[in-house]
Amino acid sequence: MNFSVSVIIPVYNAELFIEKAILSVLYQNEVEEVIVVNDGSKDNTVSIIEKLKGKDNRIQIFHHNNRRNKGRSASRNLGIKNATKNFIAFLDADDFYLKNRFKNDKIVFESNLLIDGVYNAIGVHFYREYSRDEQLKLKLTTVTEKIESSVLFNELLSGKKGYFSIDGLTIKKDVFNKTGYFVEHLKIAEDTDLILKMALKSKLEAGIINKPVALRGVHDNNVFNDELLYRKSRDKMYEALIYWCFKKGESLKVIDELLKWLFYYRLKEKHSNLKETSYWFYLLKKNPKLIGSYLALKYFPIIRKRKNICPFLFK
Repeated sequence: MNFSVSVIIPVYNAELFIEKAILSVLYQNEVEEVIVVNDGSKDNTVSIIEKLKGKDNRIQIFHHNNRRNKGRSASRNLGIKNATKNFIAFLDADDFYLKNRFKNDKIVFESNLLIDGVYNAIGVHFYREYSRDEQLKLKLTTVTEKIESSVLFNELLSGKKGYFSIDGLTIKKDVFNKTGYFVEHLKIAEDTDLILKMALKSKLEAGIINKPVALRGVHDNNVFNDELLYRKSRDKMYEALIYWCFKKGESLKVIDELLKWLFYYRLKEKHSNLKETSYWFYLLKKNPKLIGSYLALKYFPIIRKRKNICPFLFK
């Protein structure tokens, strides 16, 4: 098996971090291509990338038309479309890989040619002051045990056995033929959306889950500091997944799971019956196949609340 990896790095105004990120990729023997997508940076990012490219021809630099800023999803998609190697991995511009990032991945892929992707744990590196509680909370992003690929989708939805980060994922390039690319209107949770699609459509296996293969940079400008934006994006992510599932012919059982979790989170926000009814009709309009299914009644707000569907999720 030819295990050659293209690593895709979207970057926007990351002059403080981008050199460390790129160098951490170049240290990996399995990486034959580093695709850096400049997302309209206004700082010194581009000159840093170009200087590194002059020293290592594995680095490829891409820009959006007119060097516009289009966001992480569009930038990663541009990278995927221009990748030439048979395996894809991702790295955010303020994160970095650790030594031997892909060594075990190669072993796992060679052990079973039917495996489509390998996911691993990532850790954290603080660029700012932090508390002991914060350090413990962010110490390791991982699943707590190896999960059979056939049930990975449901386990990731529940979160009971943890999650994994896209920085720790290595995937065969042809998987994107099954899932499509990142949803570009999702500004946040676009990676979760794609990971869940991969869990449904491909065979993902656990790699190293008890120690990090990469470190996420934590600093004052991290987008995940915006909790309100995350809450708004979560609904949009579920909506995109439900729409995609109908388009791909997924079972109503899968869509039922997505609706259950969508309304679990909305229940916690205590929307009014009127707002929830309006929202449900919006989902029905967007997904007409829901109307003729048992789910149309099951998740109608008054019936859903009367039967207490969502509160039983954690019982």
